[in-house]
Amino acid sequence: MITHTAPKYEYLPNEDIEKIHDTTMRVLEEFGIAFNHDQAVDILERAGCEVDRDALPAPLVKFPRGFIAEQIAKAPSEFTIYARNPANNIILGGNHMVLAPVYGPPNVQDLDKGRREATLEDYRNFVKLAQVVPDMHNAGGTVVEPNDEPQETRHLDMIYSLLTLSDKTFMGNVVSAENAQDTLEMASIVFGGREVLANKPVMISLVNVNSPRLYDTRMLDALLTYAQARQPLIITPFILAGAMSPVAVGGTLVQQNAEALAGIALTQLINPGTPVVYGSFLSNSDMQSGSPAFGTPESAAALFVSAQLARKYKLPFRSGGGLTSSKAPDGQAMWEATMTFWPTFLACTNFVLHAAGWLESGLVSSYEKFAMDVELVRMMQVFLAGIPLDEEGLALDAFEEIGPGGYFFGAAHTMRHFRDAFYRPIIADVQNYVRWEQKGAETSDVRANRVWKKWLNEYQKPPIDSAIEEALQEYAAHRKREIQAAIEA
Repeated sequence: MITHTAPKYEYLPNEDIEKIHDTTMRVLEEFGIAFNHDQAVDILERAGCEVDRDALPAPLVKFPRGFIAEQIAKAPSEFTIYARNPANNIILGGNHMVLAPVYGPPNVQDLDKGRREATLEDYRNFVKLAQVVPDMHNAGGTVVEPNDEPQETRHLDMIYSLLTLSDKTFMGNVVSAENAQDTLEMASIVFGGREVLANKPVMISLVNVNSPRLYDTRMLDALLTYAQARQPLIITPFILAGAMSPVAVGGTLVQQNAEALAGIALTQLINPGTPVVYGSFLSNSDMQSGSPAFGTPESAAALFVSAQLARKYKLPFRSGGGLTSSKAPDGQAMWEATMTFWPTFLACTNFVLHAAGWLESGLVSSYEKFAMDVELVRMMQVFLAGIPLDEEGLALDAFEEIGPGGYFFGAAHTMRHFRDAFYRPIIADVQNYVRWEQKGAETSDVRANRVWKKWLNEYQKPPIDSAIEEALQEYAAHRKREIQAAIEA
């Protein structure tokens, strides 16, 4: 977990933030949000919202202006998620930043085997990488989609891997209510029961809005399940401007705000005080091809403003990551990732999903890109740490020792600090050309290939009680039999 001590960058003045807020309230009052879920609609209607059940594609809910503020005020501005290893507990909100790996890709890529469908082995590898790298504070959720396992039961293998291969916090499965219940049951085995989970949350789950202005059944099933169990939720509109929102960035921010606040309000109606995160996944479409574009200047600006909105509502904020449209871990991949990481860190994003490994617009989890993103993350942390201005930081004794025209390499001050004075790259090469050529003229992706393999080789499974691990295995096996029987019935 990172403690952010630098000033938070304010992209827009307060009057412009208020303009976005006021327009958001008009959208919620006049246009509404569609909820494709009878129970969710019933909850909102009983609370005083106006409901049109005959609207298409789903019942439309309109929110009274004061209603949203009343509900979101119930959500905590800061909360703790408890890990299997207490040293890995995380705090969301305030000046804390939590980083999690890539989420969702069906494919993986590395220099050895190329691009291919992800397997359970790949899934386990990425969980191990998140465990062994201290710069990842959460083990993730769907770090890849293990396509070699049956779709109906693969979530059990994924949850088991998260709970046994890592002792960091993790993300719940949101594919269905049943999958969410399985996640809760398996976590209960590890942490001591549902009551313990309700008082000390152990996971966080991602609920995406089916933008524009629609919550679908599956996401709402997961939202209700986790909110009832008082497990934290990230409510995130998934928006590519120009396709899923207006091309105007201002209008897109209004839409995102309306969608996020509506879902956050629902969580508080279900279970007041449930921890919730204001999520933003906002970029734009390429208006020539229609393809998603990442690492754009527009998305960077929108990230800053989204963070300002989350702070206005006193809610933790999720956004950012090493996003790119590139198909390889190359220059484009890293300049686009950097374009997203700068606002991510300067805005103090509390939960950073896709912090390592994202490639090809989220279709690929890349082993090499994972290592390269970690390099970027480490550099960002050094930047945020500031400049020491104590006696050693001002180095007067070095000026006293080394006169005009001198050389500081041999100074006593240098000897005291040369090991930790500057950031030391894990992948970047800073040798001269001759030495670089003599060592094989390796490009950064080749060096990254060696680094992630080293990390996997260094991985050690964190200790877990054998009885708990056996109980997890038994539960997963039992549920697989149940699911298979239901399929065959």
